[in-house]
Amino acid sequence: MATRTSNEPNTQTALFPGRFDSLVKIVDFVSTAAVAAGLDKRSVDAVQLAVDEACSNIIEHAYGGEEHGEIQCTCQIIPGRLTVSLRDFGAPFDPTCIPEPNLCNDIEKRTEGGLGLFLMRQLMDEIHFRFHPQLGNVLTMVKYAESAG
Repeated sequence: MATRTSNEPNTQTALFPGRFDSLVKIVDFVSTAAVAAGLDKRSVDAVQLAVDEACSNIIEHAYGGEEHGEIQCTCQIIPGRLTVSLRDFGAPFDPTCIPEPNLCNDIEKRTEGGLGLFLMRQLMDEIHFRFHPQLGNVLTMVKYAESAG
């Protein structure tokens, strides 16, 4: 893992190998930032789960497996708010192509996919995707402290 501090105040960026064994280090990195932003335990847990799911999706879907790329994680810490940006250079991702999961169907009848994105949207206060051919996929998620959101 390579860590660097951005020119922006309260912003840290780290680069992680696109491997499942990197997930613990990525989650630790964002957890430290979430605590520094003043998020309560419930919000820190939400950030951890959302980031773990997002990075798992990057490894599995964007890169098609381990060892095919890196995940750049940037945390911007503002008192009462944490912004996490995850960048990859894998396959482009268009979240509008993922249908909302039908949570009313029996689990045997549900179509595969879409639950991770649904979960991230439920856990975080804001979620934004963008793709640029040279800049890759960027997922930005924001979590506010309970009193700030």
